[in-house]
Amino acid sequence: MKIEIWSDFVCPFCYIGKRHLEQALAQVPFGSEVSFEFKSFELDPRASRDSAVPVVDMLAKKYGVTREQAWQMNANVAAQAARVGLEYNFEKWVSANTFDAHRLAQFAAERGKGTEMTERLFYAHFTEAKNLGDRETLLALAEEVGFDRAEAAAALLERDDLAERVRSDEREAAELGVRGVPFFVIDRKYAVSGAQPVAVFVGALNKAWDERKASLTVVGGGDAAVCEDGSCAVPEGAAKRAD
Repeated sequence: MKIEIWSDFVCPFCYIGKRHLEQALAQVPFGSEVSFEFKSFELDPRASRDSAVPVVDMLAKKYGVTREQAWQMNANVAAQAARVGLEYNFEKWVSANTFDAHRLAQFAAERGKGTEMTERLFYAHFTEAKNLGDRETLLALAEEVGFDRAEAAAALLERDDLAERVRSDEREAAELGVRGVPFFVIDRKYAVSGAQPVAVFVGALNKAWDERKASLTVVGGGDAAVCEDGSCAVPEGAAKRAD
């Protein structure tokens, strides 16, 4: 079973949703047989690459609320995160352009470390309050995951194909009608939108898994030519029809 996950590294509900999915997978017997593909999605593609604005100030301006109200909004989300074991140091968060972070995640994915890099980027933003728009920060995180710093730097500075992969994921999201993240697509049959409760994920996973195991409906009669047990005998009826 494959699960595709559209998310952004500065989306607080994306990290919570990731944990809910992980908890759900721990509750189903086939959890170890599920693979992930993290897809790029930018909440604010126009976010500045040069300056890191405190998230509290950004939210106050965006929603037309006071700074104190924006602070309380983040505190409420942090409380939700704490219930799944995540530490959100929201008072230090900065709003940043995540395009390069997504390119780095794409780079890691092609080397088999997409899940590890994604987790590290989430943790860096929400718990360590690092600026994911800063390339030096991203390169340090890449090194922590086990990549050569020079190779990671070349990927961010020179590889246009990584940028195209980010854009391709975003186009695909638009085609699927994804307007917000997190967004989980299970075997291209079922979708879960948002950081739904663990029970919702368990239900969707079980339903998709049961359909994978469903028996096939055989179309046609049972007297057609078939090879089995090392023999390819032609049924008498089929031979007559061929004549």
